[in-house]
Amino acid sequence: MGAVLWILLLCLWAATGVQGEDPYLFFEWNITYGTAAPLGVPQQVILINGQFPGPNINSTTNNNIVINMFNNLDEPFLITWSGIQHRKNSWQDGVAGTNCPIAPGTNYTYHFQVKDQIGSYIYYPALGMQRGAGGFGGLRVNSRLLIPVPYADPADDYTVILNDWWTKSHSTLKKILDSGRSIGRPAGVLINGKVAKGDGKDEPLFTMEPGKTYKYRICNTGLKTSLNFRIQGHKMLLVEMEGSHTVQNSYESLDVHVSQCYAVLVTADQTPKDYYMVASTRFQRKEMTTTGIIRYTNGKGPASPELPPAPVGWAWSLNQFRTFRWNLTASAARPNPQGSYHYGAINITRTIKLANSASKVNGKLRYAINGVSHVDTPTPLKLAEYFQIPDKVFKYNVIGDEPSSSNQEVIRQPIVLNMTFRTFIEIIFENHETAIQSWHLDGYSFFAVAIEAGTWTPEKRKNYNLLDAVSRHTIQVFPKSWAAILLTFDNAGMWNIRSEIWERHYLGQQLYASVISPARSLRDEYNIPDYALLCGDVVNLPKPPPYTI
Repeated sequence: MGAVLWILLLCLWAATGVQGEDPYLFFEWNITYGTAAPLGVPQQVILINGQFPGPNINSTTNNNIVINMFNNLDEPFLITWSGIQHRKNSWQDGVAGTNCPIAPGTNYTYHFQVKDQIGSYIYYPALGMQRGAGGFGGLRVNSRLLIPVPYADPADDYTVILNDWWTKSHSTLKKILDSGRSIGRPAGVLINGKVAKGDGKDEPLFTMEPGKTYKYRICNTGLKTSLNFRIQGHKMLLVEMEGSHTVQNSYESLDVHVSQCYAVLVTADQTPKDYYMVASTRFQRKEMTTTGIIRYTNGKGPASPELPPAPVGWAWSLNQFRTFRWNLTASAARPNPQGSYHYGAINITRTIKLANSASKVNGKLRYAINGVSHVDTPTPLKLAEYFQIPDKVFKYNVIGDEPSSSNQEVIRQPIVLNMTFRTFIEIIFENHETAIQSWHLDGYSFFAVAIEAGTWTPEKRKNYNLLDAVSRHTIQVFPKSWAAILLTFDNAGMWNIRSEIWERHYLGQQLYASVISPARSLRDEYNIPDYALLCGDVVNLPKPPPYTI
């Protein structure tokens, strides 16, 4: 979209805003390469407006977010907004199955509304292994002033971006995967793009005034590694998780799995001086730990070199998951309590079991779901469906609702599952491998009702939390374990269900859920934007008749 059209859109949106529409936030982002050395090795990174990590988006419930994004890279680019539900609007999801990439030297304008949402989220590049070079950041959605939150206003609101890091470029990581190998273990861990040296000269990432309480939004934007986070000498009171207020339990440390976000309150109740934030890798043979400085205002003295240890074993992490509970009495983005939606009383109409696996296809490593390894197509799946040419691009339901036999040869093709609009569905993520998994669903929040070791059977439903499981969008699955989620597929569009272990995602561990409203009405789904990028087989095709009310 050119600069003139961008100015015209600004004028149009400003004019409509005067008529009582929800507020607009406008951003202009320039995506460029830069050089950084977070682990001491100079390397190419991806910057947004010269920043690494990228800028923090600070919004409020129901805000319209408009981001004009200029791709100054030498490769296509897309950003996805993890956890933002894009009600009726998968056109703004920013993944390869719904959007054409932004070509080098061009720009595209994302326009989405954080409708009826609050909470802590992230954004990151969706193509290739670009996520391993930067281009990620935090996206917060504050509650409207008229909607009370279940805690006093903090003195300040901080975003903590955690991620594993490789000293190889993202293009090199992609070549490694394309050659059929794994990218292996990271070279280190970063907190907000940095590593404290511990020499007494580190500048603080955050400051706290003695006696006051602060909110920290802790998110893992890494490629594959679960990270444990803790703050030296301080307890963390969990208050929100991926868009839901939680029962307020106190923790000494939190396991933050890939693409998960937690919001905690921390009170500056210790001796005024410096303290370390600590992040350590989990579930790896060799633990890697990094630190960042929190400084008390007017504090005297460096942080103690004695760091609080990380927990040991995945059973500890599983037990922590079981302590997470939805706050049923808190209001969310609307004045009604979160617990007014009694999901446990709804009949399950369909059970889908998704089993991940690793195997070789033509001698190269691939990851699969129920025996099929997903392949992105030149024509985005959503465009093919909207322009009514799906048969030219993909077939529906190439996997079944049950995993294939373990000895079946893995095939490579697009995976699209038909989901009946507004039906209540149970999804079981089965992990028969020894590596931890992290699964995410775009466009929705789901109820994370159970994680258990062993094999799922229908009798396991008696162990589900059907009262106050947290509504969230990402769930971990421990080795040789399973996880169960419940949700209503009521958001029409084409939505990505993916592994957040990014090498797995890149090598096929993802699929798309097609949710079509039979009414084909604007009440259920927006029309394709006039400025949408077109590519593949839909170029030059006439647009189908638009949806109407």
